[in-house]
Amino acid sequence: MQNERTKRWERISLESLVLVADELLSLFPQPVFIAIQGEMGAGKTTFVQALLRSLGIEKTDGSPTYAIIHEYIRKTGSKIYHLDCYRIENEQDLAQLGLEELFEEHAYFFVEWPDKIEHILPEHTNWLYIRCEPEGELREIVLHYDN
Repeated sequence: MQNERTKRWERISLESLVLVADELLSLFPQPVFIAIQGEMGAGKTTFVQALLRSLGIEKTDGSPTYAIIHEYIRKTGSKIYHLDCYRIENEQDLAQLGLEELFEEHAYFFVEWPDKIEHILPEHTNWLYIRCEPEGELREIVLHYDN
């Protein structure tokens, strides 16, 4: 990223994720691609649900672990994609999904387990890391973005 910036939120509770989601989305006036990394149980899906609510999606489908891709349509007609790439195991799985073509759409993309597909991620991917603090109730969220 040419003009990479970093934004950090510390000691965030699950209940506060929607506030972080609002602030994060205020950084991006247009649809954006965000790769979300964190350990199992760190709150990746919960954070994506907060992002979806901030974008006006009232009913979310939870984690797309089994479907891999969930598509949402905003009232404005624009699209949002939530991907959970945890189950992608090889190039054949990846080829069947057609993600490279999907990533060409002008839409919001929130991708969990992006390391599984890192070699096909768009050039302007923003990286968000969620880490649970030792006590497990609070999180640190770090965003590396190009703005």
